[in-house]
Amino acid sequence: MPEIVIYTQPWCPYCMRAKALLDNKGVAYTEIDARHGTPEREESRARSGGLTSVPQIFIDGRHIGGCDDIMALDRAGGLDPLLAA
Repeated sequence: MPEIVIYTQPWCPYCMRAKALLDNKGVAYTEIDARHGTPEREESRARSGGLTSVPQIFIDGRHIGGCDDIMALDRAGGLDPLLAA
């Protein structure tokens, strides 16, 4: 099973939507609380190439993007192969 990391913050509807997709796929992931001004948010920004929004999602170290990106990847049929790797 791939290593999935998702940087989030509380009350973020996009974070909740992305996590719900992963939950529905039945995959485990590590959620990192990356609130504004925290070292975790800075880590998320650094890993994502400067993006400051959440969620930021990584599968086996590969940056997938945010909520819209993972949803589009799933609609295109590209998410399941990454999750099965």
